[in-house]
Amino acid sequence: MAVSTNRVQPSVLVFYVNGKKITDDGVDPETTLLQYLRVKLRLTGTKLSCGEGGCGACTVMLSRYDKASNNIKHMTVMACMYPMGEVHGMAVTTVEGIGSLGQGMHPVQERIAKAHGSQCGFCTPGMVMSMYCLLKNNPTPSEEQVERELEGNLCRCTGYRPILDGFKTFAKECPMGENCCQRGGTEANEDERISTKLFNPKEFTPYDPSQDPIFPPELQRTETYDKESLRLVGERVMWYRPLNLEELLALKTKFPDAKLVRGNTGLGLSKIAFPVLISISRISELSGVRVSDEGIRVGSATTLSELDESLQEARKTLPDYKTRVIDALLKSLSRFANHQIRNVASIGGNVLKAHGVSDLQTVLLAAGVTLTMVTSAGKRKSVVIGEDTTCEELATDTDLILLDIFIPHPGKHEYFHVSKESLRRTNDSAIVISAIKVTLREDTDEIKSISLSYGGISAFSVLAKIAMKSAVGRVWEERLVSDMCQWLREDISLSPGSSGGMTEYRQILASSLFFRFYLTVADQHCRYVGKQSGVPPSQQSGSCGLKRDPSSGLVFHEEVSPGQPVEDPIGRSVVMPFTLTHATGESVFLDDIPPYSNELHLGRVMSTKAHAKILNIDPTEALKMPGVVEFVTYKDVPGKNYWLNLEEELFASVEVTVQGQTIAAILADTHEHAVRAARAVKVEYEELEAVITIEDAIKANSFYFPKKVFVDGDIEAGFREADHVIEKEMRIGGQEHYYMETQSCLAVPQTEYRQMEVISATQFHALAQMVTAEALAVPSNYVICKSKRLGGAFGGKILRSAAHAAITAVAANKCGRPVRCVLDRDEDMASTGTRHPFLAKYKVGISGTRITALDMEFYCNAGNASLSSGGFIDKSILHTCNTFKVPNIRVTGYACKTNITSCNPMRAFACVQMVLASEDFFGLVHEENMYREGDVTPSGQVLKHYNVRKCWKQCYDTSDYLERSRAVEIFNSENRWKKRGIAMTTTNQGISNTDTSANQAGALVQVYKDGSVLLAHGGSEMGQGLNNKMIQIASRVLRIPYSRIHISSTSTETVPNSSPSGASITADVNGMAVKAACETIMDRLDTFTQENPNGNWTDWVMAAYKARVSLSATGFYRTPDLNYNTDTLHGEVFNYFTTGAACSEVEIDCLTGEYQILRTDIVMDVGSSLNPAVDIGQIQGAFVQGCGLMLTEQLKITPDGKVLTRGPFSYKVPTVRDIPQEFKVSLLKGTPNPRAVYSSKGIGEPPVALAASVFLAIKDAIMSARFDSGLSENFQLDSPATIDKIRLACTDRFTKEFPIAEPGTFKPWFVDL
Repeated sequence: MAVSTNRVQPSVLVFYVNGKKITDDGVDPETTLLQYLRVKLRLTGTKLSCGEGGCGACTVMLSRYDKASNNIKHMTVMACMYPMGEVHGMAVTTVEGIGSLGQGMHPVQERIAKAHGSQCGFCTPGMVMSMYCLLKNNPTPSEEQVERELEGNLCRCTGYRPILDGFKTFAKECPMGENCCQRGGTEANEDERISTKLFNPKEFTPYDPSQDPIFPPELQRTETYDKESLRLVGERVMWYRPLNLEELLALKTKFPDAKLVRGNTGLGLSKIAFPVLISISRISELSGVRVSDEGIRVGSATTLSELDESLQEARKTLPDYKTRVIDALLKSLSRFANHQIRNVASIGGNVLKAHGVSDLQTVLLAAGVTLTMVTSAGKRKSVVIGEDTTCEELATDTDLILLDIFIPHPGKHEYFHVSKESLRRTNDSAIVISAIKVTLREDTDEIKSISLSYGGISAFSVLAKIAMKSAVGRVWEERLVSDMCQWLREDISLSPGSSGGMTEYRQILASSLFFRFYLTVADQHCRYVGKQSGVPPSQQSGSCGLKRDPSSGLVFHEEVSPGQPVEDPIGRSVVMPFTLTHATGESVFLDDIPPYSNELHLGRVMSTKAHAKILNIDPTEALKMPGVVEFVTYKDVPGKNYWLNLEEELFASVEVTVQGQTIAAILADTHEHAVRAARAVKVEYEELEAVITIEDAIKANSFYFPKKVFVDGDIEAGFREADHVIEKEMRIGGQEHYYMETQSCLAVPQTEYRQMEVISATQFHALAQMVTAEALAVPSNYVICKSKRLGGAFGGKILRSAAHAAITAVAANKCGRPVRCVLDRDEDMASTGTRHPFLAKYKVGISGTRITALDMEFYCNAGNASLSSGGFIDKSILHTCNTFKVPNIRVTGYACKTNITSCNPMRAFACVQMVLASEDFFGLVHEENMYREGDVTPSGQVLKHYNVRKCWKQCYDTSDYLERSRAVEIFNSENRWKKRGIAMTTTNQGISNTDTSANQAGALVQVYKDGSVLLAHGGSEMGQGLNNKMIQIASRVLRIPYSRIHISSTSTETVPNSSPSGASITADVNGMAVKAACETIMDRLDTFTQENPNGNWTDWVMAAYKARVSLSATGFYRTPDLNYNTDTLHGEVFNYFTTGAACSEVEIDCLTGEYQILRTDIVMDVGSSLNPAVDIGQIQGAFVQGCGLMLTEQLKITPDGKVLTRGPFSYKVPTVRDIPQEFKVSLLKGTPNPRAVYSSKGIGEPPVALAASVFLAIKDAIMSARFDSGLSENFQLDSPATIDKIRLACTDRFTKEFPIAEPGTFKPWFVDL
């Protein structure tokens, strides 16, 4: 409904963007800064990825002059959430504003690019702006500050290591000392040509802050913009910015239901539209921090960054005991969201938070703060939170305005501690946060008062009142802990299936965190009163959480031969120009393409039911909404509405089989109008029974195609030979691809015939072309499908992108206008499918240390269509044994038919599940059972150029595995509540598609008269360095500098019938095709080079042109010798195998389940690397992605099929603080592979599975904790090993207080996929 403006004239916004003054009187208050930059100003370097402030791709810098301090203040913000009204009077700096290829790159841009810190490039501009702002505020930051600054910036490609290596060249110290990458690295062994260098920092442009763009003088000379009240009027919302409390109260009286906002972080995340918004950002009465002898008074509009800065200063002048609450607040702030959010979120917004867990609400509740409130009528009152009112009452009373918060200083014998537990260390909301304050009577250990506050137990922070009352008068001693656990059971009681799930874990944490507080205070109080601590040394490890130091990395790779020509780039870590444009924001992704004048946007109408008949679709209200042009259903599909295997429709016609399935589409003038209207379409359903999990499918006997059974050897004889038999099962959850660029497509109808140009973010152009042509009922040659680059893919854009392209093209065909469809993150995650969830049940026979037999049943959750699941079953069977020789095996695979979105291929497709499972059940009998060169796999393939034992030995030696294992044992014997674990694992991936027809590629090389070369191939550049390697290959064959070679795009117009980019074969097959095409060109030029041996490339090209010799050539390659039976899976399935080994050491907190990766060493056989920096970057990125799969990336879905993990704040991709503290990667030396281009090997996928070393190291640490509790070391740990699973596995007296409820006795809030 439109907002009544009451004839209020909107304000004129004045601000600067990259030094240019902008004046605008027509800004809709719902417009975010990101929308304005990208749509209105066409500054597309700043990216949209998540839309909820959780990924950092939209990071920009805001600057304003602060008259009070006479300083220009710079801060980063998430532009996707930042309201345009707040930009008034400020200077906005985007990635385009600090440098470009034409005008010169800024040192930040140069270093991330030349340190190989950009792969797909989608996250790079955000990374650049975070680092740039840090340097503006601190030109010589510490390494810790560099890492902390990037906590809010997600990267799915690199594993963060090369980004840090580049940015830490700005830092003032390095833990690597002489081996610091800033010093250019060291030569590990000069005779063997082993180098630790991927870039030379001495070549970087020095950073000179004086050369940065200046702050606009006008904004420094005037206070006008800060002294103006603002009002903006839009379609649905009015937005006000008053300047003082009097104006605020007047507005609140006029609009009693108005929502007060500061940084828009809570509102932006909830995506709720309020008719009236009032910003409190410029109200002086609500701002500032004042410190007195009694305490600290904080204005409610004070941002969390301002609060952090003020508290840091305050603690310098206060006695130690008075800083205890300050320290707790600082600790809480350091783990609250990210820098970009803290820069704009207010303390008041967190105290009055009406949804989710509020860290600060919990801390302040325990601290006994006093809130000064005022009603809209101007009546003031002071309340003590927790005594006079509850958090819930405060959050729901819309008439109250919070003025300030008074935080009293603690007394000398008052102790305060806060603990927060979340799925990842930073940029995450709490599962449970506890804040506890205790006052002990002077010179005694008796409790005078105690406050226990918990967040995450219910919708609002609560006090454990029974425990608080019962503890008064008790002595601070060990017996108190047991009693406290009983009291907390009464205070904090969660029934199974409560909102949020993890009920046992959350209750256990309440007790565990009190025990931590008990140990902390026992030690702290004894030291304060001069007594010796009564806490045994082994128990002291429970008094604090895990401490993380800044991370570091080392790489080792083979240098090129001394005789290799300097201009030959093969084997060198060269950086291509398109990597530089990633860093400057000039790289064009699909949604960066300028809009057509008559372009429309598509919003999908998606199913809200997992399985149902469609009774009626009513678009009436949607068609009345602003900007809406057209409505599209299955009736508008001219050709096939089914795609691929006829199991799934483009537009559901009579039945939906998954939530998120496309039913219809709305076309509108803007993306926002289209999405808003699509959600207004009314669909009536008749619900049907849904099958969600693997267990549901087994129970319902719901499977695709008959089970597949593979047998090799005599399984019964193998078990008879065994000394003992182990039977286990293991579950491995699915994984969201979480590419930074969501599914995107632009369909442009052509004026002639029924042709369609489809620009698609796809890994499989030929499939997108075919499905689109079939939907439009035209031949494939009427559809051109192309793309320039993808912002990540990881397999998720092989199949699903084809349906996305066809849906968009059908809409464009109906309206005869270009149509753009870019999915919002929540839509993408709800509708595009994941890695296959997996369940393995196995029996292993062992004789001594030799494996004699394996009998395994496995199930994959295929979803609502089989799509890639037949291939998943085959590839899983072929990788069952990983690197182990097992003489007798039987493997049975099932594909479960369920009502989740059909699962997709994902990096290390099928292999990673089998590697983790095999390492889990073969891990105790490792090296002696490994394959050797010349062994034969169960499928009958002879292993050639197979170097897993070399990788294992080098990793074992260089990681100091034996010595560190002993050190781990000593550590564990001395510490009860912290444990370490260490593990070594291997990986083995066959390189080829199991669909033999997909092992082919074509290329087109065109040489122009000036000697420049245009190269085309059928692969998709998505961050894996494909274009980089193709240009290097062409450069070698043509014997010209790589700077003369260019790749424009991938298109079905230049290379037809392309294979999907994936399975780590893309560089192999396309590289050989490029090589063949270039060799054809060189053969044609041979005559001219002989005729003019003193000439150069340009001379020979011109001579050939004049002689009418074709300077265009195609190349084609098909992987040779692939010959196997698809029914029996016997024969030559793979071209070769890529192998590797890893050693990881971890530390876990047994009280909370928190963990950290202390060190990882990886050795990979990549053959002769085409580009060491690219290959090492792939290894680092794949490994960290594997850590996400096995540790943090938990898919949550309700029992009726609703996806709960739909963005970065619910789905936990690893951050920069989750990678190994020490990360070493070595490329195995001297192992050329004659089966691939220039003796290289495919490397993009196999390292994912090496994260199993971290998973099993965590399991090793848990075993030690269980041993201390007198429990069996045999237990089941499923993947992902989230912190709740780790904590529950560390069974102790606290976990026994809250036994796990029997499945089937309650309805869970979510189920694991």
